[in-house]
Amino acid sequence: MISPSDILHSKILIVDDRQTDGHLLEQMLRNANYVSITFTTDPGAVCELHREHNYNLILLDLMMPGMDGFQVISCLKLIEQGGYLPVLVITAQPDFKLRALQAGAKDFISKPFEMAEVLARIHNMLEVRLLHEATRSQGKTLEQLALRDPLTELANRRLLTDRMSMSIAHAQRHKSSMAVIYLDLDGFKQINDTLGHEAGDALLKLAAQRMLAVVREEDTVARLGGDEFLIVLWHVSDTDDAAMVALKVIDALAQPYQVEGQNINVSASAGVAIYPAHGEDADTLTKNADMALYEAKHSGKNTYRIAVHINMARKPDDRPIRRS
Repeated sequence: MISPSDILHSKILIVDDRQTDGHLLEQMLRNANYVSITFTTDPGAVCELHREHNYNLILLDLMMPGMDGFQVISCLKLIEQGGYLPVLVITAQPDFKLRALQAGAKDFISKPFEMAEVLARIHNMLEVRLLHEATRSQGKTLEQLALRDPLTELANRRLLTDRMSMSIAHAQRHKSSMAVIYLDLDGFKQINDTLGHEAGDALLKLAAQRMLAVVREEDTVARLGGDEFLIVLWHVSDTDDAAMVALKVIDALAQPYQVEGQNINVSASAGVAIYPAHGEDADTLTKNADMALYEAKHSGKNTYRIAVHINMARKPDDRPIRRS
């Protein structure tokens, strides 16, 4: 909900080559308790000012020397990515009103000013602008929630699917390799059982940060659920390259954690699958990495294993159930 205070604290830019008219508008707004007002007589500075300050409303005179209001609007369109141009034009020419609206302005006020009308139009435009920004912000938040694990803020399964598809397509196109690392924390269930789920959640957040610190920016770390994670390595030179990353992640996760005033030590086990040797699609790669993880768990934990060649891999239905 947009409050009266939100409207009165909106950032407003007045653009008019005539000092008298600009200061009249500014004083009118200050008398109405608007507190964040900027005035310029230079139309050429408007776009840079808006890029820097992101004004909620621009009161723009149309007839100015050097660069008229229509040229300013064209420039502002290149900046406004949200599709809503916060421009209220000022004109003494009735014929320019329709042209300004067609150019992208949202409303107009006429010279000479009629104070009640000016304040009403400014209030209405600001309310719409702030609602538009709030809606965009909420949409971005919802989109972020739809793609991220709410606890660790790592990629969730939906985003993971997209990233894996892109990575595989890139490898196919360039005849190169990519890899997936399937891993979980050894003995995590015991931590939940002895210290409680809050401590377990705190540990998962710290583990997520450590994994992100090890991989490259283009790689993806996703949480599949519980203490299971999948890392997508965008490009690897060979099996040794992927194995080195797996080992670095395992070493990072093995360092002591400080959770709720206690030192906690856990280890991690990982399974590695390489495209195309261990699968040519996301599902096959994930299943083979998962089976390699099973082998790592049963060989003593705190280590990794590389998947066997796809033709030698167990059938997914025959995969034993892992135990932490």
